[in-house]
Amino acid sequence: MNARNQATIERLYTAFAQLDGDTMQACYAPAAHFQDEVFTLSGAHQIGGMWRMLCAATRDKGRADWKLLTRDITDHSAHWDAHYRFSATGRLVVNRIDAEFEFDAQGLILHHRDRFDFWAWSRQALGLPGLMLGWAPPFRKQVQVKAMENLRRYLDKA
Repeated sequence: MNARNQATIERLYTAFAQLDGDTMQACYAPAAHFQDEVFTLSGAHQIGGMWRMLCAATRDKGRADWKLLTRDITDHSAHWDAHYRFSATGRLVVNRIDAEFEFDAQGLILHHRDRFDFWAWSRQALGLPGLMLGWAPPFRKQVQVKAMENLRRYLDKA
């Protein structure tokens, strides 16, 4: 077990629990890659921008509902549950996520892959459209495109 890598994962989620996107970004190597069911990102700047955007949205529109629970943290994986109010719809969400990590020689995250049930998420976050279409690849693609547009706008303002 690599204690430094595990400490980086713990630092990442401690910062997330505190909605500290800057500290989250500092956990990633400059050439890091991130992927989940919505985002595919390259570079600490883009990945950090995603975390800062999500943290800002939660602080602005749902701080009272925010809770992050982690478990099973190792030197290469973790499970986390995010309880939050989805800023675009105001709907409450509980997203259960399994994360896998790879690190560089300095103990910074080089690859981060989050996996979650997109249909379960979309039913909660988007309501009826998510329930009816969340299983369909074209709907998922539409959500991905919108999320990347939001991230580009956020990074342009930053």
